[in-house]
Amino acid sequence: MGRSILELKNVSKYFPGIKALDGVDFKIRTGEVHALIGENGAGKSTLVKILTGIHQPRTGSIILNGKEVEFKTPLVSQAAGIAAIHQEATMFPELTVTENIYMGHHLRKSPIGILDWRQMKKRTQELLENLELDIQPNTLVKNLSVAQRHMVEIVKALSMDARVVIMDEPTSSLSLKEIEHLYKIIRRLKAEERAIVFISHKFEDIYEIADCFTVLRDGKQSGQGVVAETELDDIINMMVGRSIDQMFPKRDVEIGKEILKVDKLSRTGIFKDVSFILHRGEILGFFGLVGAGRSEVMQTIFGIERETGGRVSLRGREIHILNPQDAINYGMVYIPEDRQLQGTILEMNIRENITLPVIDHLSRYTFLDKKRELRITGEYGRRMEIKASSWEQQVNNLSGGNQQKVVLAKWLATKPEILIMDEPTRGIDVATKARVHEFISELVGEGLAIILISSEIPEILGMSDRVVVMHEGRVAALFNRQEANSEKLVKAAVGEIFN
Repeated sequence: MGRSILELKNVSKYFPGIKALDGVDFKIRTGEVHALIGENGAGKSTLVKILTGIHQPRTGSIILNGKEVEFKTPLVSQAAGIAAIHQEATMFPELTVTENIYMGHHLRKSPIGILDWRQMKKRTQELLENLELDIQPNTLVKNLSVAQRHMVEIVKALSMDARVVIMDEPTSSLSLKEIEHLYKIIRRLKAEERAIVFISHKFEDIYEIADCFTVLRDGKQSGQGVVAETELDDIINMMVGRSIDQMFPKRDVEIGKEILKVDKLSRTGIFKDVSFILHRGEILGFFGLVGAGRSEVMQTIFGIERETGGRVSLRGREIHILNPQDAINYGMVYIPEDRQLQGTILEMNIRENITLPVIDHLSRYTFLDKKRELRITGEYGRRMEIKASSWEQQVNNLSGGNQQKVVLAKWLATKPEILIMDEPTRGIDVATKARVHEFISELVGEGLAIILISSEIPEILGMSDRVVVMHEGRVAALFNRQEANSEKLVKAAVGEIFN
């Protein structure tokens, strides 16, 4: 282990009615990847905001390189060598890579002179090449992939000579190949004696890349240790205060009649000849690498995009879905992967989000029936166990897991028969995942049919009755629950198995 570079001692932070952090100790060393673990709402975000100068602790102290310091503003934290790379990249899409990297700390030809763009582009090129990134300094950020944007955020941290780099869910939207590249970059940062705070809900990431860990639960430190010396069950117990014996509570449900049939559905240049059948009471898993076309197929079925060939039949009759409202009217809903951009309206409150799809049924002569609206909000909000101060709380003030619960509640309020779920547990903690999985099982027990899109093999294997695997826009394989395993799914996903 390296020397201690950053330490929190007995740090507490209170908000009205909430004790976000309570006497937390946290230490990170040079050349170390330190995993920060906890459920949504456990205090991880508050701790990061204290490290980055957004919040100041009510009690306790911050020690940097052996000296007590105060990060009164984000600029003070940044100047001390601390940089954060957030789960949702905070960049300016209409500006170039160079402009984004040097935003807020431009190089100048003299202390008060004009900006030295030549030097900034040169330095950007050097940093990109050092990390073996195939990105040009003059490329507009809007033309980069999600993975490339995360890499540019890392380059920005290096341009400020950050000695402590905080990574919040860095792999949540990356493909397997992109994740391997990120691991390579993190190992290089370790070799340069930088310290990495690694926040992730994916235990495969933690066991692959992290050295040490700290677990937070309800604002308190509930455990810490060396990753390689600690069993997964022990970490989960530290997180939730109990052992989770069954992460995938799959119920035995009798599979019913065919409800949805997709026959040779195509969209030119995106996917081709996709066929499958969905039954009542069935969970049909969809697996594939990023870019395989899974989400695009479902968005087409739901009417977000238009097909260029093929047919969709519901209960044995061909239907034509021209827009999402048509799909909803047919009893079909789609829960998108990006809950913040597509799933919710963050500036609206919980009540408004949940009742938005059924607002026309709650109105009479242009007047909204507030009592019915509150009754529906309470019914589905309680069913999903949304944790909030009230139904009037804005969604952007909720944790990621509770935002996902709002999305689920919103669409369940339409009383669908078919539920398409695109990465429903992406970026949420292990306890909330278990609750979502339990809820999925409850829904199929009530006769709903569910399409589950997931990049997590344990989730697909644990929850699906059958699994469709896609590769480059085509169905590569179809497995039933008994024959599916990790090896078969991966081989089909990379094109080694085809129906």
